[in-house]
Amino acid sequence: MNPPRTQALAEGALGVALLHIERGDLAAARPLLAEAVAGGVSVGANACLFHGAPALEFVLSRAGRIDRDVQAAVDRVVATRLAAARQRRELARLPTLAEFDLIRGLTGLGALLLARPTSPPLLLGVLAHLVSLARPVQVHGRAMPGWWTSDSPAHEDLDGGHGNNGVAHGIAGPLALLSLASRRGIQVDGQAEAIEAFAAWLEVFGAFYWITTDHLEAGAPPPAPPLRPSWCYGDLGVARALQLAALALGDPVRRQKAEEVAVAALAAPTRLSRVTDACLCHGWAGLLAVTRAVAADSPAPGRFTESIQQLRGCLAEGVAALPKPGFMEGRAGAQLALDGTNTTDWTSALLIT
Repeated sequence: MNPPRTQALAEGALGVALLHIERGDLAAARPLLAEAVAGGVSVGANACLFHGAPALEFVLSRAGRIDRDVQAAVDRVVATRLAAARQRRELARLPTLAEFDLIRGLTGLGALLLARPTSPPLLLGVLAHLVSLARPVQVHGRAMPGWWTSDSPAHEDLDGGHGNNGVAHGIAGPLALLSLASRRGIQVDGQAEAIEAFAAWLEVFGAFYWITTDHLEAGAPPPAPPLRPSWCYGDLGVARALQLAALALGDPVRRQKAEEVAVAALAAPTRLSRVTDACLCHGWAGLLAVTRAVAADSPAPGRFTESIQQLRGCLAEGVAALPKPGFMEGRAGAQLALDGTNTTDWTSALLIT
């Protein structure tokens, strides 16, 4: 039996409930929360920040509700994932994207643990695992990044695997989480060095959605194609992760470079023309939410004012046309960005705050 889709923050009732909670309308959120848990709540292999018990905890916590049973279930999920990751490392196998990424993996679970009022010991385990990805691994006798994976990001055959750069599925997600944790004084051994390693990689390769062995064998990376600058994959999401890294490391030069990447992405009509809808994941809502976050941490926020106004206009025109109701690709997430508030820190699910 397939689990009920209502317990998916990405596209189910939980995402719509989150919109009501952000607006302070708990009466409207309650029946959606009841719908989400009516068929049970997943704590299995598909449980992650965007599905099952972790998704439920995130939404409840936005309303200031702490359910100890839900938290205990999430802790068991995290402990199981960490044990599997340790076993994978001991066997010297490459990780899968779902092991460490934001959408399905330990980065997303770490974002949830970081959002708790008191950081649990399990968060340190998650951070330590993500730090371990900065250590090179041997692939066919060649040193490769520790997050190199044989997974195919676009359901295509990539001989030799790939290094994923996106916030949603790639190394920009762990970089953002490690940086946000550092800014809150939460550190594990090697964390600053891992932030430096991930940031240095993205400064070279971040304009690509992912890197293959062909890119590496070419020496210097070729010119990047005019890709869509989305939150999930693309320059804007990567720029925010790099900005967070610079803030964590206290590096104003790197921060300025990251903001220049964001400015360039927002000033490229060819790339913006590839944005085809209003959603958070890859559309106008995501661009707006990220740009606001970048501007808020910039010493020159005014340079983003015009872009924010333009993005808001594009979002306002497109939100009603979204066919889905939910958070990541639907109207609820787009409306959250359009409303422009962040009272509940809902943007922490995207690791931009």
